[in-house]
Amino acid sequence: MDVNNPQARQQPPPRGVVERIVALALQEDLGRGDVTTEACVSPGKRGEALVRARKPLVVCGLEVIREVYRQVDPDVEVHDRARDGELIQAGQPVSRIVGKATSLLGGERVALNFAQRMSGIATMTRDYVMALPEGSRTRVVDTRKTTPGLRALERYSVRVGGAHNHREDLSSAVLIKDNHIAAAGGVAAAIERAREHAPHTTRIECEVDSQVQLEEALDAGAEVVLLDNFADEVLAETVQFVAGRALIEVSGGVTLERIATIARAGVDVVSIGALTHSAPSADLGLDWVDRT
Repeated sequence: MDVNNPQARQQPPPRGVVERIVALALQEDLGRGDVTTEACVSPGKRGEALVRARKPLVVCGLEVIREVYRQVDPDVEVHDRARDGELIQAGQPVSRIVGKATSLLGGERVALNFAQRMSGIATMTRDYVMALPEGSRTRVVDTRKTTPGLRALERYSVRVGGAHNHREDLSSAVLIKDNHIAAAGGVAAAIERAREHAPHTTRIECEVDSQVQLEEALDAGAEVVLLDNFADEVLAETVQFVAGRALIEVSGGVTLERIATIARAGVDVVSIGALTHSAPSADLGLDWVDRT
C-alpha cells in the first residue's frame, strides 16, 4: 500500500542534482574499473537482476537507481516493480534490471547504497507519522542534520515517508538558536535585529529553552517559538500559555514513544533530526536472475 499522505507523491529532486550526486558516487566506487567483474565475466554476457526487499520497508530512490545505471551504461534497462512511497514486504521486488552483466554488477553497490539509505529514511519517517494520534494536526518535519552533499535525496525521502521538510538551508528562513541569542546579547536583541534585517515575507522563529526565554520571545514578537527539550508534562500548559500568539515547534530528544504525547499537547510542529541522521539503512539486495 502507499503511505497515506499526499507528500509521498511529490516529485524527486531536480534531475541535475541527482546526476551530480550519482556521478560523484560512481567515481568513488567504480573508479578506474571493476577488476573482479572484468576478470570473472565475459564482456558480451547479458544478464538480469532484481532489487528486492529483505525486510518490510517504504520504497524510496527508484529514480536514483535508474540514474546510476544510465550513467554506468545507457543501454541497461531499469523497470520499476514498485513506487516510491509504497510499503512492501520482504521478498518483494523493487526494480528489474536488464543489460550487460558487467554493467549490472558495476552499478550494483552504488544503486543499493542510495536506495537503502533513502528507503531507510522513508521507513523511519513513516513510523513517526503513523504514531501520531488519529486526527492530529501536528506536522512532523526534518532538520538540517543531513549527510553533506545528500540533503536533496534525504529530504525527498522524508517527504516520501509522509512528513514535511523544515528550512532548506540557512537562507530559507530566520531561526534564532541559542548561539545566536548568546552572540546577539539576548532573546529580545536577537529578535529585534532579525526584524530589522530579514525580508518582510519571512517569519521569525526563536528557539527557547525555558519559560523565561519563551516569555521574552513572545513579548519581542516572535512568530514561531521552538521549545527545545521541554518536558512532556509542561507542554500542554505551555501551549495554553502561548494561546495562539505564535506557532509552536517542539524539538530535542523526540522519540517514537514520545511523539503521540507531544502531539496531544497541541503543538503545531515536531522537528526530528533523527529522521536523517539516525535512520538505519533499509535491507535491500540485488539478486541475479538465472535464465539458463
